Amino acid sequence: MRTAAPALVARLGCVATAGLAALAVAPAAPGRLSLLVAIGMPAAGFFAPDALRRRRERLRRRRLVAALPDALDLLAVAVAAGRSPAAGFAELADAGDGPLAEEMRMAVAELSCGRPLAEALRSLRARVPGGEMAALCASIERSRRYGSPLAEQLRRQSSALRRDQRRAVEEHAARAAPKIQLVVALVLVPSVLLMIAAALIANADILFAGF
Repeated sequence: MRTAAPALVARLGCVATAGLAALAVAPAAPGRLSLLVAIGMPAAGFFAPDALRRRRERLRRRRLVAALPDALDLLAVAVAAGRSPAAGFAELADAGDGPLAEEMRMAVAELSCGRPLAEALRSLRARVPGGEMAALCASIERSRRYGSPLAEQLRRQSSALRRDQRRAVEEHAARAAPKIQLVVALVLVPSVLLMIAAALIANADILFAGF
């Protein structure tokens, strides 16, 4: 109930704000559009907190995943030097200030309170959905149970994440190219044509002087 109460208050506040805005905007809307505005704006305000929360979560996860390859490299160096994964987590927590460092600080706090490493890894995996953190936790757990070399696994994961991020950037750039071409076709080309037409009109007496 304590968790749901702030969300309910925020939702009701958004609905009230959108309702007041609808009262001001709806009378100016033409015809039946005023009814659509009067109903649609409070409805949008009702769903706005969820949309904003999901957007914040996406941005946070994107920042966390972007910082993960460098963190894996640092963790691999610490493990190769003979330090434990918990000590590597502490170094990562002290080295940064983003979402990944926040998650590392929470994991270090759990470990410092006496929670076993396996439970701290499960908690970390539950807080950070997605295959990237799950792969890290699985590698640490596998190394703890079976003695497999952890540093090499972390380096491979770091390289794989960098390849995925590079591929995502290339795909984003490829999708952006048609949009840029569309902007050029719809904005720049007509502007140039208007300038040419204006120049022709301004000098029409000279152009048609011989006719």
